Amino acid sequence: GDFLLELRLIADVGLVGYPNAGKSTLLSTISHARPKIAPYPFTTLTPQIGIVEYPGDYRRLSVCDVPGLIEGAHENVGLGHAFLRHIQRCKIIVILLDMAGTDGRNPWDDYRQLLRELELYDPALVSKPRCVVANKMDEPQAEDLLKRFKRKITKTPVLPIAAAFDEGIDQFKELIRNAVEDAEAEK
Repeated sequence: GDFLLELRLIADVGLVGYPNAGKSTLLSTISHARPKIAPYPFTTLTPQIGIVEYPGDYRRLSVCDVPGLIEGAHENVGLGHAFLRHIQRCKIIVILLDMAGTDGRNPWDDYRQLLRELELYDPALVSKPRCVVANKMDEPQAEDLLKRFKRKITKTPVLPIAAAFDEGIDQFKELIRNAVEDAEAEK
């Protein structure tokens, strides 16, 4: 008979967010990956893998930059299924938010909608360990939006960064390393 084989990338970390949140910028900052970066949505059309190296002990983590998700991704809107399937086997999920509220976006609404898309696609995804990265903290309104966001989210770590300026990158690398090690220890 005929067989249909479906490739699913295996990465330690799945990087999830809306278009233009800064996922590709972050991936290029933490690894040698060179995804296309441009100021318009859906610059990234295929998942990108970057390797984060920790020189002190030679540990390496793979990070999968999934193209931007949009509302309805769980129903395959915007090729959602093609992207979401790649994070099913990740050990942890990082939700990257545009904390500057670019284009009138609200980080809290974005966070809730991204979790909803993950859950509707595969309920197991929302039970994976996750952390939130608040990107674009160099923008003037980001600090106020971060304060409001942190009041609503209490159990999930939130790390403020400005990926375009390498701010918070070392902390991000430590955050994902610790989260992956914790996830591996729980197995």
